[in-house]
Amino acid sequence: MTDEIRAGMGANVWKVVTAPGATVTQGDTLVILESMKMEVPVQAETGGTVARLAVHEGDTVQEGDLIAVIDQG
Repeated sequence: MTDEIRAGMGANVWKVVTAPGATVTQGDTLVILESMKMEVPVQAETGGTVARLAVHEGDTVQEGDLIAVIDQG
């Protein structure tokens, strides 16, 4: 089973905190977005292994854009 983590708003990717292959638990920060001078952490909704990171630092995301995929297997 996989869990897709998507952007909740339009923002810039300020910092990537994790990497593909990393093990995460529910609530771990994956990336930090910056919007209107506010830092907004994007957290894992489930535990598992980061199968894919779809963003890089400096990228711009829109609401609904894919940020990461977590493999719960």
